[in-house]
Amino acid sequence: MSYADRVFVDMCKDILENGTDTRGEKVRPHWEDGELAYTVKKFGVVNRYDLSKEFPALTLRKTAVKLATDEILWIWQKKSNNIHDLKSHIWDEWADENGSIGKAYGYQMSVKHRYKEGMMDQVDRVLYDLQNNPYSRRIMTNIYVHQDLYEMNLYPCAYSMTFNVTKKPGHDKLILNGILNQRSQDVLMANNWNVCQYSVLMHMIARHCDMEVGEFVHVIADAHIYDRHIDIVKELIERPQYDAPVFRLNPEKKNFYDFTADDVILENYVTGEQVRNIPVAI
Repeated sequence: MSYADRVFVDMCKDILENGTDTRGEKVRPHWEDGELAYTVKKFGVVNRYDLSKEFPALTLRKTAVKLATDEILWIWQKKSNNIHDLKSHIWDEWADENGSIGKAYGYQMSVKHRYKEGMMDQVDRVLYDLQNNPYSRRIMTNIYVHQDLYEMNLYPCAYSMTFNVTKKPGHDKLILNGILNQRSQDVLMANNWNVCQYSVLMHMIARHCDMEVGEFVHVIADAHIYDRHIDIVKELIERPQYDAPVFRLNPEKKNFYDFTADDVILENYVTGEQVRNIPVAI
């Protein structure tokens, strides 16, 4: 059975059984009908995935991995903050009349900073360090920039990625590991979406740097299930679980900036029915 399914089920059960109910608190999110959107939440959830063993896509329901990949490339490769450069519509609610989400996500990745090696943005700095100084403990990105928060239409949820390179006995290539820090997550809507897209990102960066993928660690400060999602989650985690799909990345490509979502292939991806018409808190 899929390891990602087991992690998701255990996390959801823990939140539902041991989490804190926010009803009665002052909360920002609301539903389309104007009702406040309360949650049951857990603080400090940490999930680990060994990408060398399997790709962590849920089989309880299908995760749209190509669309998730398109979004991560929108941020990390296109370095865009405009929804017109994105195939999905998940950011439409936060875009202005021109399609911009403000100085958030891809905008922060596009900003060049001065280093002793020259001017580079955060993505190029990561690629440079992994290739030239792979054992550095300073290989990371951070898009939660306080001076720009007032110009962001939504504060970043997944805000920091830290990379760490290790050796493994019997392996010629170095191992790329990564930690994603996330301040807040809607578990039903976004958990496996984020897990899959950052796992794809690690595969692409490992290919670019001639490394193997290792561990992906996902740290969530506030992992929550919204009140109107609880029954959906209860049904979802009782579903049958299937084997993890086989992940393939186009062998013809190596450069990170050449990859597209179509270069990601999942073979034998067997899942339960999709969950439709999930209400979205805004």
